[in-house]
Amino acid sequence: MSASNPYLAKPWLNHYESGVLEHIQYEPICLPDCLKRSAKRFPDKMALSFQGYQITFSKLDEMVDRFATCLIDFGIQKGDSVAILLPNTIPCVVAYFASMRIGAITVMNNPLYSDRELYHQFTDAEAKVLITLDLLGNRMIDLRPQTQIKQIVITSIGDYLPFPKNLLFPLIGKKKGLAAKVKPAEDVYQWKTLLSRYAPSPAHVPLDFEDVAMYQYTGGTTGVSKGVMLTHGNLSKQIQQICAWFPQFGPDEIMLGALPFFHVFGLSTAMNLAIYSGWGNILVPKPQPTQLLEAISKYKPTFAPLVPTMYIGMLEHPKIESTDLTSIKGCFSGSAPLPVEVIHEFEKKTGSTIVEGYGLTESCPVTHVNPFKGQRKIGSIGVPIPDTVCRIVDLKNGATDVPLGESGELLIKGPQIMKGYWKRPDATAEALTDGWLHTGDIAQMDEDGYFYIVDRKKDLIISGGYNVYPRDIEEVFFEHPKVMEATAIGIPHPKRGEAVKVFVVLKEGKQATTEELMAYCQDKLAKYKWPTEIEFRKDLPKTNVGKILKKDLRAEELGKRK
Repeated sequence: MSASNPYLAKPWLNHYESGVLEHIQYEPICLPDCLKRSAKRFPDKMALSFQGYQITFSKLDEMVDRFATCLIDFGIQKGDSVAILLPNTIPCVVAYFASMRIGAITVMNNPLYSDRELYHQFTDAEAKVLITLDLLGNRMIDLRPQTQIKQIVITSIGDYLPFPKNLLFPLIGKKKGLAAKVKPAEDVYQWKTLLSRYAPSPAHVPLDFEDVAMYQYTGGTTGVSKGVMLTHGNLSKQIQQICAWFPQFGPDEIMLGALPFFHVFGLSTAMNLAIYSGWGNILVPKPQPTQLLEAISKYKPTFAPLVPTMYIGMLEHPKIESTDLTSIKGCFSGSAPLPVEVIHEFEKKTGSTIVEGYGLTESCPVTHVNPFKGQRKIGSIGVPIPDTVCRIVDLKNGATDVPLGESGELLIKGPQIMKGYWKRPDATAEALTDGWLHTGDIAQMDEDGYFYIVDRKKDLIISGGYNVYPRDIEEVFFEHPKVMEATAIGIPHPKRGEAVKVFVVLKEGKQATTEELMAYCQDKLAKYKWPTEIEFRKDLPKTNVGKILKKDLRAEELGKRK
C-alpha cells in the first residue's frame, strides 16, 4: 500500500474519543484466570442472577472448579471438545469456564437447532461430553450413538430458582413445558448431583494464548456451518479491546445478559465482558419483549448489548409506556442495521446511548463500533477498534485497494481474528491471506474513516448486468409507515438473469397491497432495482440473533420454480 492509500492513513483514529488509544498493552491473561481474579477482587459481589436467584463471584469460581474436576474424571484432556447446548443459564456459564480451565475446547450450540444441525456440529467438533437441558435430554440420548459423545450432563431451568419459585417449579414446570422427564440411560448424569460429588480442586492445566479455546460455529446463513477456531489470545484480547472502547464504564455496572451466549456476539459482549470486568450479569434465557422489559425494570441493568429485533420488539410491546428502562446507560447493537427511528425512540425512552457496531464469528466478533462519546454516524458500523486495521478491495481480484468512497470487499486484520476453520484448510486459505480476513461483506469508507456495509457479497443481485444491493431496496421499504420488516433477494428471471423479490412483514393492525408498495418505491429506486414480486409474510426466518436467513428464502423460491 502506498503512502497516499486512504486505509494506510487510518483517518478513523481522529474520531477516537478521549482515553481510547490506537494500541493496547494487553495483559497476558486467559479468560478462566480472569474469572479467578474477579472472584478474588469481588468475592461477595453478584456475578450471575437467574430469575432472581443470585450467585457471587466466589461461588461461581468454586462451581467452575467443581465441574472442571468432574470433566477431568470423565477423561477429558487438554484439546478434547466439550459441547454445551444451553440457553443463558448458570450451568451454561459454569460449563464454559470449566471446560476452558482444563484446556478443553468448548463448542457452544444453539438449543433451537434441529438434530441434523446438531449432529453436524457434534461430529465435526468431535465432542466427547455434552451438557444440555432436560427438555432436550431424550433427543440427545437418541442422537448420541451417531456421535463421539460419551457422557451427557442434564440440567434444568428449575435447578437454580429463588424461593418460592424453587418450591413451585416441581409442581408446574412440566405443565408449563419448562421441564421434562429424561429416560434412564448409561452415562447420563444430573448437573447438581455431579457438582456436589466433586471437590473444587481440578489439576492445574497451563493455558497459552496460542491454544485453541473454542470451535465457534458460523451461523450457516450462507452454507454449511464451519467451526471457527478461536484461541485464548483471541478471546482475551477481544474483551480487552471492548473494555478499552468504553472507558467511561466502571466496575459497578450490571450487564443485561440477553444475547444468547451460544452466539459469539453474546459470548463476548455480554458473558465474557461481564466476567472480565467484575460486573453482575442478569441472565435472560428467553429474550422475548415481555421477558426483556421485565428484566430491565426489575433488576436495573446499566449496559445492554442487543440486536435490532430486541429493540423493535420492546418498543412495539404494549407495556413499553409503563416500564421504567432508565437504568440503562449504554447499549450496543449489532448483527443487522438498526433503523434510525428505533435508535431515537429507544434512546428517548431510556436516556441511554446506542452505538452500532459490526463483527463476524471469525473475529470474536467485534471489529468496528461507533464512538460512545463522539460522532456517531447513523447507518455506519463505526470505526475500527484499537489494533484493528481495515482495507476495502476490488470485488473481482480481492487484492487491489479501491479508492476512497468506492465499494469493495471489506478486509480486516487484528488480534481478534481467528486462527482458521477447524478441519477446513481450503476454506481457511480462502478466508485468510497474510493475516487479512476476507469478510464477504461489501463496504465503503468515508473520508473520516467511518465504514458502511453495503451488502453481503453472496447476497448481491445481478439484474440485467447491473449490481443491485438488497440493502438499498430494504431501506426504502423500512421507511414505509406500515412496514415492520423487509428483505430482498434475487430470483431467477428469463431475460435479466435475476430480478428482485421483496418479503414484507407489516406492523400489527396494518394492511397494504402489493400495488401500494410497488408505487411507493418507484420514485425512490432506479428502475433496474424495482422489485418484480412482493410477498407478505407474518414473519421471516431468522438466526437466533435476528439475522434474516436469506438462504432459506432463496431455497424456497428455487423449490417453487423447479
